[in-house]
Amino acid sequence: MPAPRLLRVLQRSLIGLSVTSALVLAGCSESAKAPLSEAPPAIKKKPNILYIMADDLGYSDLGAFGGEIETPNLDALVKQGRLLTNHHTGTVCAITRAMLVSGTDHHLVGEGHMGAPNDERRGLPGYEGFLNDSSLSFAQLLRDNGYHTYMAGKWHLGSAIAGGAVTTAGKTPDQWGFERSYALLAGAAANHYAHEREGSTNYTEDGKFVQPGQPGQPGSAGGEPFYSTDFYTKRLISYIDSNKADGKPFFAYAAYTSPHWPLQVSEPWLSKYKGKYDAGYEAVRDARIARQKQLGIIPADFTPYAGAPETTSRSPATAGFNTASAKYINANNGMAQGYADYGPGKVNKKWASLTELEKKAQARYMEIYAGMVDNLDHNIGLLIQHLKDIGEYDNTYIMFQSDNGAEGWPIDSGADPRLTDEANATEPVYATLGTDNGAQAAKRLQYGLRWAEVSATPFRLTKGYAGEGSVATPLIVRLPGQTARLPNLSALTHITDNTATFLALAGVTPPTQAAPAAVDAGGVDRNRGKVVYNGRNVYPVTGKSLLPLLQGSTASVRTEPLGHESYGRAYLISADGKWKALWNEPPTGPLDGRWQLYDLTRDRGETTDVAAQNQALTNTMVGEWQQFMQRVGGVEPLKPQGYY
Repeated sequence: MPAPRLLRVLQRSLIGLSVTSALVLAGCSESAKAPLSEAPPAIKKKPNILYIMADDLGYSDLGAFGGEIETPNLDALVKQGRLLTNHHTGTVCAITRAMLVSGTDHHLVGEGHMGAPNDERRGLPGYEGFLNDSSLSFAQLLRDNGYHTYMAGKWHLGSAIAGGAVTTAGKTPDQWGFERSYALLAGAAANHYAHEREGSTNYTEDGKFVQPGQPGQPGSAGGEPFYSTDFYTKRLISYIDSNKADGKPFFAYAAYTSPHWPLQVSEPWLSKYKGKYDAGYEAVRDARIARQKQLGIIPADFTPYAGAPETTSRSPATAGFNTASAKYINANNGMAQGYADYGPGKVNKKWASLTELEKKAQARYMEIYAGMVDNLDHNIGLLIQHLKDIGEYDNTYIMFQSDNGAEGWPIDSGADPRLTDEANATEPVYATLGTDNGAQAAKRLQYGLRWAEVSATPFRLTKGYAGEGSVATPLIVRLPGQTARLPNLSALTHITDNTATFLALAGVTPPTQAAPAAVDAGGVDRNRGKVVYNGRNVYPVTGKSLLPLLQGSTASVRTEPLGHESYGRAYLISADGKWKALWNEPPTGPLDGRWQLYDLTRDRGETTDVAAQNQALTNTMVGEWQQFMQRVGGVEPLKPQGYY
């Protein structure tokens, strides 16, 4: 559909409610003149919004992004939508989700670190480890403006129920504007099939703790089956149907936990990819790169990241590591400033270096992962088909993405995983991989460093780091009424822009009234930069609506540099999207602790550091990053380290 027509369709959707009100008023004064047999013209309501988030899905896993995994439903959505190929998130899930709900930087709203840090930042404002009371919530704004708001799946932003004994662990989704919710409160499920203990507090429905697997609840004998992806789909559909008769628009958030570990899926997906990955990491990655070029995801002359150098033994930490006198290299201090300490490296072997049993186990991990992604796509297809069945598809904005890049958690904490892999490749264990063990805690099965690198194709590094493989995620958008694919968009976009887009679609103006000053004993105004909403002083939405871009504008929606920090790892992308200053701690980053610089217009694979040739620019961008950290209250940790 041409962009002007899309714009007209969207405009009609957005003005539907106001037109309806005008017709009602006009009908009161003109009713004596109108024949009783005449029906008023059909008026469209505001658009529904279906937002779908995968968990730890890599950039290249979907068919539309070059992957070999079968994802026909998302591929079909692309044919009526478009791809955004330069979309950025946080480095890890809770940080991304905090920015999504609030529409602003995660340091401001309580997730400066994923969970409360155990270092010198603990107790500082913005490091509560849950969505704090300085946050807006787009769900509350939508609900206050006539939308039904539903979610099913992973929350990871707070776990204290309203009126409960615990009051210092954040809030469940029902307290942030979600009218109906079935939520996994933590960052991961111990078992995708649940099997929760009696009295467990891992899940809530509508603000009350539930225990899937207990008698009378989903997952129990004779009850509704519980496999996370399947169950969340059914629950979300039931929420949509519960109020469809009233004609109000809805926001539905499908917050899937797939394909996050533990790797588990039911048949036929569990066996579907048998033998598909026997050729190993490099062959699969090369094939994905070729398809990405063919599909136009990356240009034909794109230089992909070649993969991390092989390490068959761990590089040692410095002598001062974990000692009281350690001076750790961080984003502010390198060897030039007298700092020298960092931790050990990780064992990261290539396919040819694996034993036959290691290859057997590693191939099986990826088979199960692929089955999870395929099953996820199947469930997304059920959601979309249901919208069509109830007549809401044409009036629904659909957005799909991953919460961050692929999860590269080392199988044995960075040591050689050979013994673990060989044990998993041996019967009777091998036959049970990916299955439901019937216990609350499933086997902690994950696919490790190299498969995550494959999922991140063609980019560098994985979840938790500052490379593009961590923060660049697949994004698919379909506008209401759109029936034909539009060209890929390569403009720089960010997770907070999603928030602004939801509000723009709904015709909701974010609050702008400045909060009154609240100067503390140290002379700091704790309300600086905040606005007032419903009697609370909160940080405003700083993301930019993507609607102009989606409707055909060629102007970038972002006019300021994009800064980020988590776990001490950092980056800043220039406002024009060209330059990226990047910092990771050694030994992943340079051993001397220097910042790197990449020209993203030529080298988005981050293969050639050009900082030395552009030292003045690098210094300027590092200074801009430091200013960003000051604005958002971010604190660079003295000892940078990831959560794995």
